[in-house]
Amino acid sequence: MHKLALYRAGARSVHLTPGDALPRVSLQGLIIGGGDDIGAEIYGGQVLPDVRIDPERDKLELALLRVALPAQLPVLGICRGSQMINVALGGTLHTDIYEVYVQAPKMRTVLPKKRVSIKPETHLNRILRCNPCQVNALHHQSVDKLGEGLRIAAEDESGIVQAVESETAPFLLGVQWHPELLVWKKPQQRLFAALVEAASHTKALLQPSAVAAP
Repeated sequence: MHKLALYRAGARSVHLTPGDALPRVSLQGLIIGGGDDIGAEIYGGQVLPDVRIDPERDKLELALLRVALPAQLPVLGICRGSQMINVALGGTLHTDIYEVYVQAPKMRTVLPKKRVSIKPETHLNRILRCNPCQVNALHHQSVDKLGEGLRIAAEDESGIVQAVESETAPFLLGVQWHPELLVWKKPQQRLFAALVEAASHTKALLQPSAVAAP
């Protein structure tokens, strides 16, 4: 679905997979997508026994971000990807949001049923141009302590962080929902269009094959 969203925005995507040879191609932007939980040991969180993790993917994404973030390469984080941006910048996560936000409804849906409020002064607000926005919900982790240089860009009605963005980088944005599953909604497609636009003007390049995983 990311490939389709990027194609519609006029970009070509390259898929990076842990364990496979990384391509020798220069990237102008980076998407860190959704998936399994981030290993709690990375951010000093509580290890839960009944969650799926992917340590090799954690290593690859952290290695990519350690190069992309200082270079100010345009980066979009989606769900797990938003959390990974926060962790890469020294932030922490709520391992299970329902243990912290006990009043929050337990919602898991690909449909746009969650209502989020966008902070008016944010880059995200200028991109989406919908406030509040209806989004989907497929997560049980969320941002706790913010990473260095990040600010909250959106929250839901329970106060759970739904988006973060850089205070200084030209394009560094993470959303808790899955916009690639909502591409029929123009505000969500604009997220990918904004990433592609930022990438088209960046002077930074990332060559994955040159990134050494820790």
